[in-house]
Amino acid sequence: MEELKTLSQVKGYQTAGDRPLYSAQHDEILAGATTDIYFIRTMEILEHMNLAHTEVVAEIFARKPGILAGVQEVFNILADKNVEIWSLKEGEAFEPKETIMRIKGGYDEFGKFETVMLGCLASSSAWATAARECKEACDGKQLLCFGARHVHPAVAPVMERAALVGGADNASCILGAKLYGKEPSGTVPHAAFLIAGDTVAVAKAYDESMPVSDPRIILIDTFKDEAEEAVRVAEFLGDKLYGIRLDTPSERGGVTPALVEEVKARLCKAGFRDVKIIVSGGLYPEKIRQLAQAGVDSFGVGSYISGAQPIDMTMDIKEVNGKPIAKRGRIPGIIDNPKLIKVK
Repeated sequence: MEELKTLSQVKGYQTAGDRPLYSAQHDEILAGATTDIYFIRTMEILEHMNLAHTEVVAEIFARKPGILAGVQEVFNILADKNVEIWSLKEGEAFEPKETIMRIKGGYDEFGKFETVMLGCLASSSAWATAARECKEACDGKQLLCFGARHVHPAVAPVMERAALVGGADNASCILGAKLYGKEPSGTVPHAAFLIAGDTVAVAKAYDESMPVSDPRIILIDTFKDEAEEAVRVAEFLGDKLYGIRLDTPSERGGVTPALVEEVKARLCKAGFRDVKIIVSGGLYPEKIRQLAQAGVDSFGVGSYISGAQPIDMTMDIKEVNGKPIAKRGRIPGIIDNPKLIKVK
């Protein structure tokens, strides 16, 4: 797709009438089709004044603390542009107003991509930050991201990759995990049990049909009391059972520390002390802490990560032709940050 540089190009740009999904394609993003129109207008005005290629230094900062993610996408957006870039590392913590990225070059090289770059950083950093909060609450236990179902499929892999940047141990979204160099993780949803009609029947089929390398983790809250079902499955699979998953719905009170303690106790009394307990469904940091203390071994978190509010990012021009400058309320000139690393 031709890069959009003028208002006339924008006016002539047409979307396909039979477009199956409304998400932006990669070439549309890189061409500037997802930027705000006022940046195209700005470029035309600066071109008219012969100022479009003015050398500037721009800095990006956040309004609140977080974990930085989305950096690689920003690099990729500017990969063929004649600019220099300094940045914090992806996965690094930042504080409010701290400079997290600095870009130097002609304004026409990167100015119109401000919307796109800030969007990449704002959303991904929010998801990474939420994942870090959950991971810290896990007290060393495993954290899996199950958030793909809560967001548009176009951004699901971006979200789950960001969760991995933030500290999640794995993700269920196939593309999200693969983009981070991992194999996706997940067992079986309630649908299989509802169709089969019996938990043990699914456990049997799971054991017979799944690769030997896949741990046998069985969901045990579909039909019967969780503790009863856990023991039934354990007695059937024996030493082959790696863990049971609790996903008790809110209509039944959700997963509580007392429920976890009972299930664990009944498994132990039946001779299954090594069975792991995996919990999912409506989890957030404080609940994760409570359940970790009760004996949960692994957590699947979805909506707390996927629903994280984007972290407000701002890009300010701080130098024009080597001279410090800033709009009112901001300090003119580069704000030094020794944590920045030159990456381009």
